[in-house]
Amino acid sequence: MLNLSDNSLESIQSEHQHPHKRTQELLLLSIVIPTYNEEKVIAVLYTRLYEVLTQIGVPYELIFVNDGSRDGTLRELTKLASEHSEVRIVDFSRNFGHQIAVTAGLDHAQGDAVVIMDADLQDSPYLIHQFIEKWRQGYDVVYAVRKERKGETAFKRASAKLFYRTIQRLTDVNIPLDTGDFRLINRNVVDSLTSIHERHRFIRGLVAWAGFSQIGIPYVRDERYAGETKYPLRKMIKFALDGITSFSYKPLQWATKVGFTVAILGFIDAIMIIYEKLFTSVTIQGWSSIMIAVLVLGGMQLIMLGIVGEYIGRIYDEVRARPLYLIQDLYNFEDRHREFCK
Repeated sequence: MLNLSDNSLESIQSEHQHPHKRTQELLLLSIVIPTYNEEKVIAVLYTRLYEVLTQIGVPYELIFVNDGSRDGTLRELTKLASEHSEVRIVDFSRNFGHQIAVTAGLDHAQGDAVVIMDADLQDSPYLIHQFIEKWRQGYDVVYAVRKERKGETAFKRASAKLFYRTIQRLTDVNIPLDTGDFRLINRNVVDSLTSIHERHRFIRGLVAWAGFSQIGIPYVRDERYAGETKYPLRKMIKFALDGITSFSYKPLQWATKVGFTVAILGFIDAIMIIYEKLFTSVTIQGWSSIMIAVLVLGGMQLIMLGIVGEYIGRIYDEVRARPLYLIQDLYNFEDRHREFCK
């Protein structure tokens, strides 16, 4: 039996302390759900959301963002939208990526508070009740902390743990450990995020950067209900690069430090070679040491250029100022202004 009042999970409070308790009612709750090839999950997801939100008893809208799905996801979504007016769909013209899909959902959400969650049911809808309780206590951001991750390989768990700790060490923004995008954010935070138009988006980092009162709730993340992960190793590496380059200049600083260190070592080595030539009878071996030096220095130079190139590429993307996304169609948004890009 579902018990939505279960407060057995202990909350984790961030550096923002003692928010003021809210007195206003929650007039509308928006749920933003990016979807990509999730046709097998849509019906079950809606059933669970309906169960939870009916028990909570607040008006709500479900905003599904179809991120260029190649299966029957859009068909399943439009079927729901035709039967339930609270189901709204933002249909992209192609695949723009998970973080952009979340952004589009936030752009179209009208709620006093907005919950961001994935469609794969790894993030349980039953946690929304606790999100709202913390919101009513005055918190502007309530994020879910992954205490345990079911159904994932040891490599996935280890790489995720390394990723979050690397991000925290490299950035000046206090991004909570082991948190994804599953969270509730208040209207003022949503408005802050929608005013930011940078291309390489890292939503959880932007939410942390925005500040406001924040608190975490630990939970056990379930295994995927159906389908396969949308974040293979290649996308995880790109996601990590987006997070690091969006919030840290330390890789560039490290490149400078490595360059100075190598230059100093080279200078010392040159002095030693000159000394041996002039004052000793030691035979200086040539080809092996030269080739090693050339290969090591050449490799380091290419790495440094690659780091610089990552930042320059992002500058180039920002300067072009292309829309973050393009919309093919909107469903159940008849009462709102029709927008096709941002």
